[in-house]
Amino acid sequence: MPRLKDTYKAEIIPAMMQKFAYKNVNQVPRLEKVVINMGLGEAKDNPKALDSAVEDLTVIAGQKPVVTTAKKSVANFKVREGMKIGAKVTLRGDRMYEFIDKLISIAIPRVRDFRGLSPKSFDGRGNFAMGFKEQLVFPEIDYDKVDAIRGMDIIVVTTAQTDEEARELLTQMGMPFAH
Repeated sequence: MPRLKDTYKAEIIPAMMQKFAYKNVNQVPRLEKVVINMGLGEAKDNPKALDSAVEDLTVIAGQKPVVTTAKKSVANFKVREGMKIGAKVTLRGDRMYEFIDKLISIAIPRVRDFRGLSPKSFDGRGNFAMGFKEQLVFPEIDYDKVDAIRGMDIIVVTTAQTDEEARELLTQMGMPFAH
């Protein structure tokens, strides 16, 4: 069992039940999924960029990403419908807990000039989104093999009804929010 999942069951559930006065264990918010998305504008000109981004995401997530395509043609961006313009991975279950644990304990502390995650990044329904400017914060990425520095978005989807519940859940898990 992943370390974070164990902590969630042993410590976080009782703490959340006490703080929010839930009557049932199933009311306690939990992580549903984590989506890692890498948008690649340069993939339309350079198809090899997409391959290396897919490789990076595979190493980071431990799961092969899905290549995303453009839904609409946009003339200003020289994008046609159906062009490959990104990659995303959806993590659930034990892989999700392993990834969140790695994110909190290893990747976030390696970000330069880090002052905490923005508490305004919740969407109103208990989901949290954050972005990284470079994939090098993850220890699995070999610095010498990186052809370009790419950013990524990470969305943490929870079953929480409100942002306050979701913030408390993620804070208990160890997410460093700025005050």
